[in-house]
Amino acid sequence: MDNIKIGKYIKTLRKNKNMTQKELADELCVSFQAVSKWEIGETLPDTSLLLKLCDILDTSVDKLLNGGAIVMNENKMIKVENIIEGFNSIENVKKCFGEHSTFYKGMVQGINNLMNINFEEALEKYKEVLYTEVIIQYILNGYKVDLDEVRKYITKEHLINEITKRMK
Repeated sequence: MDNIKIGKYIKTLRKNKNMTQKELADELCVSFQAVSKWEIGETLPDTSLLLKLCDILDTSVDKLLNGGAIVMNENKMIKVENIIEGFNSIENVKKCFGEHSTFYKGMVQGINNLMNINFEEALEKYKEVLYTEVIIQYILNGYKVDLDEVRKYITKEHLINEITKRMK
């Protein structure tokens, strides 16, 4: 582990949240001097603080301990079939609970807000684009995907090209 790289990453995330060292320290019940020592790479946060620190800074422990880098892991494979099943499950929630149920509406509203889209319209008209978006998100988080499996579910060549670009 590179303490200086980790420290710079903590500092960048803290500043991106417009927080002072003292404000971060107060949320973690540590001194601002402790935060300062982390940020210059003199020490690292105690392991008991990592989850809360990452939650505050909107990052993962993996990314934090790698100084913001996503660690590629050859063993992490995604199955496009599982992604398709996930989208089918969302459609099944609509069928089971009804399109006017609070549960379904809340789920769709959450997706709309996070992705800044009309999810129901996108699911109806642009399924392959949604599949592609999820696959790319997995790739950006260090996962691998079998391009042959991708081609089973995604037929538009420009979408396959977008996935292929991210795989490199």
